[in-house]
Amino acid sequence: MLKKVLLATLFMTQALVAGAADVYPSKPIRFVVPYPPGGPTDAMARLIQGPLQAKFKVPVIIDNRGGAGGNIGTGMVAKSAPDGYTILLAASGPMAVNKTLYKSIPFDPDKDFAPVIQISAFPLVLEVHPSVTVKNVKQFIAMAKEHPEMLSFASAGNGTPQHLAGELFNTAVGTRLQHVPYKGAGPALNDVLGGHVKVMFDILGSSVQYIKTGKLHPIAVTTATRVPSLPDVPTLAESGLSGYNFTGWHGIVAPAATPKPVVMRLNQALNEIFADPAFRKKWEELGTPVVGGTPEAFGTLMRTESVKLGKVVKDAGVTVD
Repeated sequence: MLKKVLLATLFMTQALVAGAADVYPSKPIRFVVPYPPGGPTDAMARLIQGPLQAKFKVPVIIDNRGGAGGNIGTGMVAKSAPDGYTILLAASGPMAVNKTLYKSIPFDPDKDFAPVIQISAFPLVLEVHPSVTVKNVKQFIAMAKEHPEMLSFASAGNGTPQHLAGELFNTAVGTRLQHVPYKGAGPALNDVLGGHVKVMFDILGSSVQYIKTGKLHPIAVTTATRVPSLPDVPTLAESGLSGYNFTGWHGIVAPAATPKPVVMRLNQALNEIFADPAFRKKWEELGTPVVGGTPEAFGTLMRTESVKLGKVVKDAGVTVD
């Protein structure tokens, strides 16, 4: 009798899950961005918003919940109903860095989310104000070792990709470039453009216009291969930092226990959006190639990056209360 009850319960659960996927979505989807409006993460969400609404024929509502390095919005999604109607634009900070950077966070990135899809893999560029008279990585390292007080580097805040790329550089070459955290990438970049801070490891999409107009000088890119928009700028790896490879990333996740068919419905829709040539062109203008792929591939990336970036934070001795 017990066996029959268990089998009946299993079949009923499977039927409910399949049914949920069949009608999903039937109401508005809340798309949480764990940062304030106006930044690169918010721009990604707003570019996805329209095509996703058109495909699903329900409203997709952007909900900016910034604060605590992305922890507030991310924690809110972790505690949301696992039904596919609350999704998160997940950034590498909350998903792979903050559990090491902060003494405590209101979610477990390894257990509280169902990966849906990776959406970005953006290069960073080591750039300097034109007043810094170095032309390549070798000269930059020599100046950093001889005059470290001259080459502090700006970032969007502790634990951000701009910060961790700089700390990984310090570890790789034995320099101690002074980190200057800002409350956002915009203020940091403005101070580098003004020469108040001389160095930044910035997201390429944010800086490329200033590089091409001579307001910033690129030294190297952080990715394993050169980037098409700056074909003459070498990678750090080919400039002598063997093995250096740093890429920022974003993806979309749902709360853990979201039914697999719902996750796959989201994944399929987003892969179809990313396959559209007109969308791809707009997306690449943000400074990242289109990624896409399976939930499993994104889950593997998050786990791998958590180990890698956690080590960078520990080696740098950075903590945030």
